[in-house]
Amino acid sequence: MKERWSAERAWEWYNARPWLRGCNYMSADCANRIDQWQSHGWEERFATTEEELKLMRETGFNTVRLIVEYAVWKGEHDFFFEHFDRYLDLCAKYGISCMITLANDCMPPKGEGWCPPYLGEQKYDWGYHGGRKRSQHSTLHTGPAPHFYLDEPESREDYFRMVREIVTRHKNDARICIWDVYNEPGNSKRAPLALPLLQRMFEEVRACAPSQPLTCGVWHFEFTDTGVKLNDVERYALENSDLVSYHFYKDYEHHVRLIKWLKKQGRPILNTEWLGRCLHNDVFSLIPLFYMERIGCYNWGFVAGKYQTYEPWEGTWSKYLNGTEPDVDFTKWFHDLYRPNLRPYDPNEIALIKRFCALADAEFEEEQKK
Repeated sequence: MKERWSAERAWEWYNARPWLRGCNYMSADCANRIDQWQSHGWEERFATTEEELKLMRETGFNTVRLIVEYAVWKGEHDFFFEHFDRYLDLCAKYGISCMITLANDCMPPKGEGWCPPYLGEQKYDWGYHGGRKRSQHSTLHTGPAPHFYLDEPESREDYFRMVREIVTRHKNDARICIWDVYNEPGNSKRAPLALPLLQRMFEEVRACAPSQPLTCGVWHFEFTDTGVKLNDVERYALENSDLVSYHFYKDYEHHVRLIKWLKKQGRPILNTEWLGRCLHNDVFSLIPLFYMERIGCYNWGFVAGKYQTYEPWEGTWSKYLNGTEPDVDFTKWFHDLYRPNLRPYDPNEIALIKRFCALADAEFEEEQKK
């Protein structure tokens, strides 16, 4: 199938599954996504992954979002696919399906400290969201951030070769639930460059004729009196996705307004990034909302570790200090649900998640009997 799914087909696919709930996942001992996929230290990190996936299933989650890494595919091609397959197998062992993200525009700014990705021991800075002082979440972008691979013609063609190879190998793989074709296209001030890359990404993935649905999360919203305004990149993502997906780190009220607008698309909805406690984007208000609206949800992070996404974005610190975002609660973690010792950040959060997951599963089983 090389065209966008009809809304009817999308709903048929979505309603045949339990409520999708999970997280954007990387084990706590990974400094970044190169660590997640490379051979260096793999077996130790894979053992950590199994321990955490077991905990994930006990929490009630049934899906994860994983972002692939070109540097590992390029530098350790066969090893990458061996690891990729083992990851999918391990997730399936614990009843967890995988959303696979194929490209990413969250890039650090140019300047001091910038370097292309490399294999081997990964450096990281303590005390910074994502483990970097010069983060993609900072306010240091003065122009489009350099994309490590998609900006140069030679590596761009190689990148699309990777995409075709991954999707073709797994286009009928039941362990993969969804293809997320591009993470936040246009982020890091790359909007002027993003649309042709996003268009081609959809074309390349659809040409492989996968059995799974495609999506690309809209993430840059401008609220208006009549709804929500999108730029050309966001509009293309929304209009070409089989399932509507979005990223959102604002509070409950803004979530309700956005969901009301997204429901006009007439398709299943997924929130593929949420949980920013500092910004009042929290478990207690949003898990019940996602359950009630039957919106699939993937919070960012699971166990706190080297990637340090419990720390606020650097941009949040900057906006707070310059007075443009004064309402930030720095007493709370930003992302992540569990501490490094695998105890909950807040046991009440986990208890609530478990209750709603169990309720959703019981209701799904009843629906299946009808």
